[in-house]
Amino acid sequence: MVVKSIADVVNFIENGVKIDFEKIKIEKDEDNILDFSDVKGQYFAKRAMEISAAGGHNILLIGSPGSGKSMLAKRMIGILPEMSENEIIESTKIYSVAGELSEKNPIISKRPVRMPHHSSTLPAMVGGGKKAIPGEISLASNGILILDEMSEFKHSVLEALRQPLEDGFVSITRAMYRVEFKTNFLLVGTSNPCPCGMLYEGNCKCSNIEIERYTKKLSGPILDRIDLIIQIKRLNEEELVNNKKGESSAEIRKRVIKAREIQFKRFKETRTNSTMTQEELKKYCDIKDEDKKFLISALENLKISARVYDKILKIARTIADLEGKEELERKHLLEAISFKK
Repeated sequence: MVVKSIADVVNFIENGVKIDFEKIKIEKDEDNILDFSDVKGQYFAKRAMEISAAGGHNILLIGSPGSGKSMLAKRMIGILPEMSENEIIESTKIYSVAGELSEKNPIISKRPVRMPHHSSTLPAMVGGGKKAIPGEISLASNGILILDEMSEFKHSVLEALRQPLEDGFVSITRAMYRVEFKTNFLLVGTSNPCPCGMLYEGNCKCSNIEIERYTKKLSGPILDRIDLIIQIKRLNEEELVNNKKGESSAEIRKRVIKAREIQFKRFKETRTNSTMTQEELKKYCDIKDEDKKFLISALENLKISARVYDKILKIARTIADLEGKEELERKHLLEAISFKK
């Protein structure tokens, strides 16, 4: 139920005129959502995306052109739970400020999917302008932000992601104002492994210097804030001709919802494992001494930072939640490590 106009609210407050509320029908556009069953093969990547959705973990798919990374990214929204009432209100407020609501879509009832082009400017991504309008980062709140060909985005745009990924808000300072926009999005990035994109296929034409320069476009601080990094290759001939339907988004979504319910009970609020504090890590990610030694040794060999050590534990916690396990086991840690390249 909503009020038709501000004038009705003013008349109610000042003159006691009865408000004629209007019903709004929230439509579910599930028929238009792309399904995971359409994607052939890529089981490792699909598993990573299930873990990403279940625990709110940011994910980066690195693969050759034609490997299906963009197809996978666009299907992430189909395995996320429906928005809660608070999320609907929060997203609707953001879109209202941005002027993106209409009579046809007066409420944001479906999780937003924002997919800005790699040529997008810093103000378009972060927000700003004369009236402090939210940018793509804020508009993606409670949904997903897809950065297709992430390495092609400007350095300043990628670096602007650091604060919102870490702190959950965007801070904009201009001559006339200083504002903060809250944001809570799931980052889904895709990238080629090199300028020509064929590094994983064995016929790359790029020099070592070109490959190094290309990979450095995604800085260490940005990669540290991405929990799952997946390398995918093109399908082989057998996988291409196989017409067997894969697991549907609906089936994956059921597991994601169950895992999120476990997390909501754990934190007593609508939160996911990706947001765990240090105290919560100690409480909910306690592992055996022998597993702790194994993990430290593995991470030393991989030259992984202390920040990533925490990420591994969070991912392992999500994997255990998907299995309905209370205790973390070594197999959960091993799988979590496999997603950090």
